[in-house]
This record gives sequence, C-alpha cells and structure tokens, in this order.
Amino acid sequence: MLNEWLILFRLILAAVLSGIVGFEREFHGRAAGFRTHILLCVGSTLVMLTSMHIFDVYYNKAPCDPARIAAGVVTGIGFLGAGAIMRSRASVRGLTTAASLWVVAAIGLAVGSGLYFASIITTVLAIITLMLFSRLEHAMIRKDWYKTIVVETKEDADHLKAIRDVLAEYRAEITDFEAGRAADGINMLLKLGLKFNNIKYGDQMIQDIGRLDGIKNVKWEAE
Repeated sequence: MLNEWLILFRLILAAVLSGIVGFEREFHGRAAGFRTHILLCVGSTLVMLTSMHIFDVYYNKAPCDPARIAAGVVTGIGFLGAGAIMRSRASVRGLTTAASLWVVAAIGLAVGSGLYFASIITTVLAIITLMLFSRLEHAMIRKDWYKTIVVETKEDADHLKAIRDVLAEYRAEITDFEAGRAADGINMLLKLGLKFNNIKYGDQMIQDIGRLDGIKNVKWEAE
C-alpha cells in the first residue's frame, strides 16, 4: 500500500529528474522547457500512482488493470509532442523537444510505479544524449541547413540574377521562392528559401547581397 511519505518522495523525485532534462531544453531556448517538463513528469507520476491506488482499492473486488490508465499517458503525450514540433518551409524544428517530453512522461510513469533505478538511468542517458551527443552530431556529421532570407529590391530581373550569383558563390541552393510587394507598394519583396552545406559565412553572404545595386534591405526571416 502507498503511504503519504512514499507518494511525496515519488512526486519530488519525478520533479527533480524531469527538471534536469527540462533545464537543458530551457537553456537552449526551447518553448517546452523547464516548467513544461516538470509538469508533464509529475502529472505522469500522479497518473501512475492513481492507477496503483485504484488497483489496491479494488483488489479481489473487481478486475482492474493498474497499467490501463497509465497507457493513456503514452497515447496522450503524442498531442503535446506534436505541439512542440514546428515546420518552417523545408526544415522541421522541435522533434528533439517532443522526444524529450515523451521520455519524461515515461520517467514519470516509472517513478510512480517505484522503478527508481530505471528512471534515474533513463534521466542520465537523456541528458547525455541531449548535451554530449548534440556536440558530436555537429562536429562529426555534415548536415544541410535551411534558412530563409527576405530581400526588398527594385523591380528588375537583373537584381534577381545578381542575387543568385552571390548565392552561388556561397554554395547556397534556392529551395523555395516567393515574390510580392513591399509595404511601400513599389519595391519587390522576395523570400528565398535556401539550403546550405555550411552556414558559417551566412552573415557575410547577407552583407554581400545588401551591397548590390537596387537592394533596399536584406535579412534573415524570423523563425
């Protein structure tokens, strides 16, 4: 049977373990950060504790599966994880945060059921994956980068050709293109989705485009 001290210990442990994972996400500026991870994990722990309590109450009285309610957490976390995922043109952001939310939900269920060792080891592995493996990924694996620039220019086909020439120098490939009118109703507003092999000199590329004749303004599109 669960007592008040054991319930308190499990809820606090869930908050601590999920807070460690959430702090890493908060540090990197993710929308689902410190508080979100703690709330999710503590809530999952409470669901698991409630399931076990119901099982104790109805033991030998009615058939009851202690994992039935907890299984709803595994299904329901998909909606919260989907909310953390954002698609921006050719790139997708938030997959890692969604995965971390799913993991802390599992940690909460493990803590709630008394599986302390597994929950602590899972937390350690999650932190290693998020912090250490992230650095190894950037250092060892070549990745394509997807960004969008917004260019305000005079209406002239030669300006677009000049922009493409600069992009070619930096080996930036155009993956998406939109054209419209600027706020003044006179100049053109171009949105160019780009793919880079290396974005190291991206700011220098922006400056070079800004120096072209007829270019009024150029910037990265806010993500």
